[in-house]
Amino acid sequence: MSPTPEKSFAVHSLRRWHKKNARQRLLSAFLILCLCGMALAGCARTNAGPAAQDQTADRAVSFPMPDGPVESDIFVAPVPDLPDDFIRGMDASSVLAEENSGVTYYNYEGNEQDVFMTLAQSGVNYIRLRVWNDPYDENGNGYGGGNNDLPTAIALGKRATQYGMKVCIDFHYSDFWADPKRQHAPKAWEGMSAEEKCDALSAFTKDSLTQLLDAGVDVGMVQIGNEINNGMAGETLLPNVMNLLCAGSDAVRTVAKTYGKDIQIAVHYTDIEESDKLDKIAYNLQSFGVDYDIFGMSYYPFWHGTMENMQTVAKNIREKYGKEVMIAETSYCYTSEDGDGCGNSVSGTDDLVDGYAASVQGQASMIRDICAAANEAGVMGVFYWEGAWIPVGKAVADNSSIWEQYGSGWASSYAGEYDPEDAGLYYGGCSWDNQAMFDFDGHPLESLNVFKYLKYGATAPLSVEYVPDIHVTCDVDGTLSLPETVDVVYNDPSQNKKAAVVWDEAQLAAIDTKKGGSYDVTGKLEDGSPVLCHVDVKMVNYVLNPGFEDADTSMWKVTYAGETNPTDFQVKADDAYTGETAFHFWSENSDMDFSIEQEITGLTPGTYQLLVYAQGGDMSEDAQLELYAVTDGKEQTVPFQVTGWANWQSPTIPALTISGDSVTVGVRMKCNAKSWGTVDDFTLNRISD
Repeated sequence: MSPTPEKSFAVHSLRRWHKKNARQRLLSAFLILCLCGMALAGCARTNAGPAAQDQTADRAVSFPMPDGPVESDIFVAPVPDLPDDFIRGMDASSVLAEENSGVTYYNYEGNEQDVFMTLAQSGVNYIRLRVWNDPYDENGNGYGGGNNDLPTAIALGKRATQYGMKVCIDFHYSDFWADPKRQHAPKAWEGMSAEEKCDALSAFTKDSLTQLLDAGVDVGMVQIGNEINNGMAGETLLPNVMNLLCAGSDAVRTVAKTYGKDIQIAVHYTDIEESDKLDKIAYNLQSFGVDYDIFGMSYYPFWHGTMENMQTVAKNIREKYGKEVMIAETSYCYTSEDGDGCGNSVSGTDDLVDGYAASVQGQASMIRDICAAANEAGVMGVFYWEGAWIPVGKAVADNSSIWEQYGSGWASSYAGEYDPEDAGLYYGGCSWDNQAMFDFDGHPLESLNVFKYLKYGATAPLSVEYVPDIHVTCDVDGTLSLPETVDVVYNDPSQNKKAAVVWDEAQLAAIDTKKGGSYDVTGKLEDGSPVLCHVDVKMVNYVLNPGFEDADTSMWKVTYAGETNPTDFQVKADDAYTGETAFHFWSENSDMDFSIEQEITGLTPGTYQLLVYAQGGDMSEDAQLELYAVTDGKEQTVPFQVTGWANWQSPTIPALTISGDSVTVGVRMKCNAKSWGTVDDFTLNRISD
C-alpha cells in the first residue's frame, strides 16, 4: 500500500534529520515526531490546526504605530492616504542560517533581541519566507541561500507570528533558487510528466501548508511560484505552466477551506520594465482560468525601470484584469562597501538611481518613494527583500567554511550538482549585505523605521545628503569650463537646489588640454560640503547616433532615386564596424542613387575632422561614392571605393573649417544593381580653434 503524503514526507524528513547541525536537529525532531504521530493516528485533518492558530494569534505581541509625525535621524515625507493595512513587508528567509552562522541581531538600544521583534517594532507587518522542496545533496549538505526547507519556514514563521506579523509563504517549487534564468524541478520530480508534476506539486503544497498551520504560523498569503516569467518547476510550455499554477492554487484553496482561513494566492513575475510582456502574462493567466488573488511583481529600481512605468503596469493589471497587485520584492543599498569580500549585486557607485545616495537616508527615501508610488497606483503593499541578510564571521575574512556549513552564503559548493550553470561555476557569500537594513554587525539601521514612519512621516534637521559628481568633457585644444553651481540633494528632497561651488585652482591649472587625459577636480560648497568633478579631455564626436545603434534614427535623412529604397539600418554585427548596427545598401535589379546625411548644430567655430567607415563589393568601375560636408554654403567631398567584405575603408576630410555653428555631413552613392555594402561610425571631431 502506498504511504499517505504525510507519511512520505515524514520518512523523507527523517532520512535527512541526522545529517544537520544540532540546533536544526532539535527543531526538526520535534516537528517530525509530531507529524509522524498525526499521520499514524490518521488525524492529519483535525481541528487542532485552527485551534493552535487561534491560540498563537491570541498570544501575539503587537507594537503601537505613531499617530503623528515623529523626530528622527532620517527625514521621511508622509505618504498621503496610506491605508492602515498597506503591506509593509520584509523577506527574512535567511535569518535562521544567519543565526546558525553566529550572527547576532540587536535592537535600537544596542541590546541583543529577536530580529523579528525588531522588525515588528519598526512597522513591518508581513514576513515573506521562501520554501524549497529539498535543498540538500544526498549526504545532507545544504545548498546555501538559507537552506530554506519547510522546517526552516516553520521555525521562522512561528517567530513572525509571535510578534503579530502575518506570513507569506513563497513556494519556489524547486530545490534551490527559482527565477527567470532557472526553474529547475525538484530532484524528487525528475522524470515526471507534466501531469505527474501537477499531482506532486499539489501534494507538496497541501502537506507544507498543513504543517505550517498546525504549527501556529499565521499564513495570510501563499505565493505559487517565484519569478516564473519563463517557466516553472522545469516546465516551459505555457499550458503545462498554467496547469501547475492551477494545481497549486487548488491545493491552497483546499487547505484554507479545511482550516477556515482566508489565505490569498499570489503569482509572481519580474522584468516589469517590459510592460507589454507583463500584460500578455496577465492575459494568459485569465485565459487559462488560473484562480489567484494577487499579481506580484519584483521591482528593483536599479534594474526595472522607472516608478512611473511600475505604476502603469500595476494600474493595467488592476483595471484590465481585476486583480490586486503587490511588489513582491524590492531593495536599495545603504552603503557602497562590501561586508564579506564576496562582491555586491549593486555596487552603490555606478548603478545608483539618480537622486538616491548609497546611504541610510538614501535607502529610506527610496523605500518611502516606492511605497508612495505603489500606493498611488492602488498597489496593496511592498515586500523588502532580505533586509536581514548580513555578513557572517569577521568582515572581509575567509568565511567560506561558515557559508558551506550553515548555508548563509548565496550558494554552497554542494549546490553545483543541482545548479551547474550558476552555483557550479561560482558560489560563496552574500551579495546583498550592502542592501540590508541592519549594519554589518547586526544593528538595525534607522532606515528600517521607514515602515513605521510611512503614514505620518518623520522630521530631521535639514542636511546635505550628497552632491552628485560632475562630469565635464573638453575637446583637445578646447576651452575647459567647469560649472559655477551644482545640484545639491538634501535629506528632505523638497529642499533640493543648486548651490555655488568653488573649484580648486591648483587642480584646474594642472589640466593639460593639449592632449587627451582624465582628471579629478575637487570643490567645496559654502557650507564646506565636498564636490567632485571628473574631467575628460578627448576628441568629442559631435555626430548624433553615429553608429546607428540607437533605435531612434530620426536625426538621419535618407534620400533615394526611384520607387524603392535600397537602404536600411541593418542589425548584423558581422557587417558593422562597431556594435551591431550599420547603414546597409543592396538592390537586386536596379541601379542605386542614394544619400544619408545629418545636420549638426550648436558647434563652436574652428577646424574639424570628418571621417566614416565603409565596406562592400561587386561595384562597377564607374560607381561614385563620396563623403561630403556642407558648411557656410560650401561643400567639401572625398571620393572612395569599397573593395570587399570587412575590408573597411575610412574616407576622411582632415581639415574642415567651420566658421558658423552648423554643418551637414553625409555619404552619397551612385552604384550598380547587385552591389552591396554598409556604412558605419561617422565621426566629427574638433581639432583646433
